[in-house]
Amino acid sequence: MTTKKIPIGLSDFKKLIEEDCYYIDKTKYIKDVIKSSSEILLLPRPRRFGKTLNLSMLRYFFENSKESCKALFKELEIEKHEVFELHQGKYPVIFLTFKDVKHLNWSDCLNGLKSVVYYEYARHRYLMEKDTLFPEEKNIFNK
Repeated sequence: MTTKKIPIGLSDFKKLIEEDCYYIDKTKYIKDVIKSSSEILLLPRPRRFGKTLNLSMLRYFFENSKESCKALFKELEIEKHEVFELHQGKYPVIFLTFKDVKHLNWSDCLNGLKSVVYYEYARHRYLMEKDTLFPEEKNIFNK
């Protein structure tokens, strides 16, 4: 019998599932997001309430990436719903988190913010190799 880990400070859904940590299944929230008619979702929660983890879960659910994330949701609530096959792994997702950008001066903070944005652009560089973007969008991407 293996003992599950307690995910203290862990906010990456994939890592939490792959490392077999305790997880209170909140994947029904994905269905709520899909069924919602809202254009904007506001997630006001106090610190340490799982905002980044929930956003990470949404990212791994919706994101169309080289590596399938379908297995992360095995035996979780969302797998039981029709939206699972319709939406899982179907979209490019921009995921920005600034939780680790903690600096004592503006210059370092700005460099940290730039780094986060650069990393996300780099993750989506594959879009430049496909006909997904219009030429003017590719120009903006390159800038």
